[in-house]
Amino acid sequence: MDANAEQLLAHLPYLRRYARALTGDGEAGDALVGRAVEAALAAPGDAGLGGNSRLPLYALLNRLFDESGRTFQIEEVGHPIKAALSLLPETQRRLYLLVNLEALPVAEAGSVLELSREEARTRMTEAQEAVREALIASIMIVEDDAIIAYDLAETVRGMGHKVCGTAATMDAALSTAKACRPTLALMDLRLAHGDSGITTAQMLRRTSELPIIFVTAFADELQRRGLEHLGPIIRKPFTREEIERAITQAVFAPSAEARIPALAALAQRKERDGMQSAR
Repeated sequence: MDANAEQLLAHLPYLRRYARALTGDGEAGDALVGRAVEAALAAPGDAGLGGNSRLPLYALLNRLFDESGRTFQIEEVGHPIKAALSLLPETQRRLYLLVNLEALPVAEAGSVLELSREEARTRMTEAQEAVREALIASIMIVEDDAIIAYDLAETVRGMGHKVCGTAATMDAALSTAKACRPTLALMDLRLAHGDSGITTAQMLRRTSELPIIFVTAFADELQRRGLEHLGPIIRKPFTREEIERAITQAVFAPSAEARIPALAALAQRKERDGMQSAR
């Protein structure tokens, strides 16, 4: 193996990582890397594609991806950061990936994308602010005890998320959810006027996939009725750490329903890779 090929081999894990993020698909990313390696090996020695720097190779991946006519397609199941990145203009998305995924200085990432230093800094700041804003959850609190509702709200705000509304009854919760479209709800099981948090959760689920975390002293009621699937349970009295952990898991993890096809696909790919290795 010549020196050029050895250097390309050393760069391969980084190229695969970036290509998969660039395309939004593992197989498409690997295919893109394959084309880039072929082009790099066929390039003249002075092209700089096999040198110590990966910058020309990142630029090559971008060029080949653009020439393919494909566009970034977010997978059905993905981390919220990936979803947030999908909302960015394409140049900002690639700049964010080069800086935060590939650990390039902003100036170097900008050079890959043919941006001036100043333009790269400006676009990177805009991308960071947009991602940060997209990752802020809008949380509805359904709790009839004013002190507990206040404590939950302070915990939510302390994490950097927003409280979009509070409600003490089922009707108030339904109207609040319709008005502010929360990304998550913290809900007691026993509400004011004899209303049920279970019924409220079931009503909300009829019109949306709103994740719900039950914060209650009556956790056995959910378990007794076989309704644990409605959401995770935090028992009262709770700690702020428990609330923070549950919110983080709900905001940053796919739902249980969404994990199933993802795990199936992973198992199929592992089995396929094993069969190919056996050959």
